[in-house]
Amino acid sequence: MENFTVKINSIDNLTHDVLRFRTNKPLGFDFISGQATNISINSPKWIKEERPFTFTCLPANDYLEFSIKTYPKHKGVTNELLKLKPNDELILHEVFGAIGYKGKGVFICGGAGVTPFISIFRSLKAKKELEDNVLIFANKTKFDIILEEEFKLMLGDSFVNILAEEKLKNYHYGLITVEFLKSIVANFDQYFYICGPPPMIKSVESQIKSLGVQNEQIIQETF
Repeated sequence: MENFTVKINSIDNLTHDVLRFRTNKPLGFDFISGQATNISINSPKWIKEERPFTFTCLPANDYLEFSIKTYPKHKGVTNELLKLKPNDELILHEVFGAIGYKGKGVFICGGAGVTPFISIFRSLKAKKELEDNVLIFANKTKFDIILEEEFKLMLGDSFVNILAEEKLKNYHYGLITVEFLKSIVANFDQYFYICGPPPMIKSVESQIKSLGVQNEQIIQETF
């Protein structure tokens, strides 16, 4: 695939450690909701350092958007992204991704693993097809929840938050377990979309399989 150089139009904070980048959209650049692209920073030192980031805009938007969790302590690409400003440039490489919408189901994610689901849910909203989809979002604290208000408006009671390190009213507390899933999900004969760190993926996959979910019903991607 051809590489594309794009210019940053805006940078905003979504949480204390997640930035939203919006860039121009090159002519002929296409993707499907849920997909990602490898990105590098257009500077001599970082141009060869590619990292995968998910599109969080809609394919029909006239701009590109990425919601990226930053890790300053790693001293890597996301730390460099913190130093960028509008008019700086990024290079987009191949488009890829294992998560695509196949039908109504339960979406389970942890932290920045929600990013493939952002474009999917925005697309479903635009098509008025949000009904009967559920989002279970695991985070350490309320402070870490990405786009909480937008998801609340889109999904209402079908947006379920569970916090591992903070007990708050109207938020579930702890880790995702079989008992927790049984309390939230009434039907396990549907699609399950999973995205997050490898240990979480492994745990959730094992749990839902124990509840009768078949391999062909599981769509997953390690984040």
